[in-house]
Amino acid sequence: MKPSAPTALGRELVRFFEEFLPGQRGLSPNTVRSYRDAMLLLLQFTAADAKRPVDRLQVSDLSAERVAAFLNHLQSERSNGIATRNARLGAIHVFARFLAARMPEALGTLQRVIAVPYKRGAREVPIEYLERAEIEAVLQSIDRSNALGRRDYALFALMFNTGARVQEALDVRRRDVRLDAPPQVRLHGKGNKVRLCPIWPVTAKLLRAFIEELPAPDGDPADALLFTNARGRPLTRFGVRYLLRRYVEEAAKAVPSLRDKSIHPHSLRHSTAIALLKSGVDFATISQWLGHAGLNTTMRYARADIDLKRQAIAQVFPDALAPPRGGRFEPDGRDLVGWLRRM
Repeated sequence: MKPSAPTALGRELVRFFEEFLPGQRGLSPNTVRSYRDAMLLLLQFTAADAKRPVDRLQVSDLSAERVAAFLNHLQSERSNGIATRNARLGAIHVFARFLAARMPEALGTLQRVIAVPYKRGAREVPIEYLERAEIEAVLQSIDRSNALGRRDYALFALMFNTGARVQEALDVRRRDVRLDAPPQVRLHGKGNKVRLCPIWPVTAKLLRAFIEELPAPDGDPADALLFTNARGRPLTRFGVRYLLRRYVEEAAKAVPSLRDKSIHPHSLRHSTAIALLKSGVDFATISQWLGHAGLNTTMRYARADIDLKRQAIAQVFPDALAPPRGGRFEPDGRDLVGWLRRM
């Protein structure tokens, strides 16, 4: 059967991501991915609500009422904080303005979407992070008897060590990793900023073993991504979130405190920051370590845990990287959702 032609919404969505965002607005790839995530979630929510496939959605389906319901869904069903809610809404506003300039016939609908307000005046959301025993349990829940398990272990160990944002970790290429003394990794952060982050000898050792068993890539090996899926394609943030949730659920059998926490990939970054503070590292160093724009972002960790008022611990995460124990999200098809996920 001949595939049906894309809707106007589908055509404009492709132009938005392939031409408008990277070209006219000059956004970084990570920011474009953030917009991608927002639109993917909105389209999936709208399709479920409208009882139509994503590929058949029209601009008229993206009503202000539906956008408001989507934002409520983010907070009530996905446990997103206000900052994430507002970031998703910001991406929707940009897309609505883009559509309004190209589709004046839909201006009324789009103006109402643009008028959907940001949420203000909320208290600071508590930081969700992992304690030492919880980190150990998560890492030990990974079955390293197979290649994918060893990949996951290396990925999460690197994230625990560096406090990297999930996309920063997924963007690491072989050339970014230095395993000789002093071992370090180059991270590409927000706004195309690059920083060097030290890695512990034990992390360097497991990364060396992981890299040595990777299959030979096409092209220059130094340019190959470090973490890919079973088909050699880049891992996605959605995929990492799924993997972490699975390992946390398994680890909760041994450490019940994990059942009461809503852990996501950014929680690993929070865990690194808290551990650095507990070990006596100063705020300025932590700010540079994590790639924060300013000290105000780093200072919030000082309010996160009463243990910071107690004696600093000497060691933080390296011992959690213990010897192995024996024991995907995949883009699916060529539809609009699959295209967004492959970006």
